[in-house]
Amino acid sequence: MTTATLVTVQQAFDERRTIYELGNDLPVDPRAIVNIAERVLLHTPSAFNSQSSRLVVLFGEQHQQLWDITEAQLRKQVGDGDFSGSKQRMDSFRAAAGTVLFFEDKDVVKSLQEKFALYAVKFPLWAHQTSAMHQYAMWIELSTLNVGASVQHYNPLIDNDIAATFSIPDNWELVAQMPFGNILESAGEKTYQPLNERMKVLGLDS
Repeated sequence: MTTATLVTVQQAFDERRTIYELGNDLPVDPRAIVNIAERVLLHTPSAFNSQSSRLVVLFGEQHQQLWDITEAQLRKQVGDGDFSGSKQRMDSFRAAAGTVLFFEDKDVVKSLQEKFALYAVKFPLWAHQTSAMHQYAMWIELSTLNVGASVQHYNPLIDNDIAATFSIPDNWELVAQMPFGNILESAGEKTYQPLNERMKVLGLDS
């Protein structure tokens, strides 16, 4: 394994991309991925400091099981239809080194709804925003180690099987899946919509 090159936060922010072609030969020790997950949980902000996000990091056989489960559920949905595209995608995820599962604790959300009734309707939304911040923080951290990743959403299709297979508590709601591994093929060129159509700056002295 090679030593990861240190990059600035700005570089990581600019260079992070969705990587689909992943391998299982990580450029860092797998424990480094676990350390990132621990830091992300400790230091990523959350609505009302709820700390409602939960992570499960899968390697090896457990990682393979996740995508076997996902493929089986997708095949049920497709039936006799063409499954070739989905099969290719499942194989690409299985070829990765591991997957991070992102959950939100529904009990934490419910307790905040009861405590702050005025905002009750917003807490499920804020929980998903909290999860999104954890996903992005994890993604950025992985990119600093030259580890590629993508964010997938096969929930709720796989929720019950994942809970049973990995002994997930009933109050954990699956939000996203992030396969990760060494980068076999870089992402293509990214295009950008004009900033003047997406942003306003008001009150800044000329």
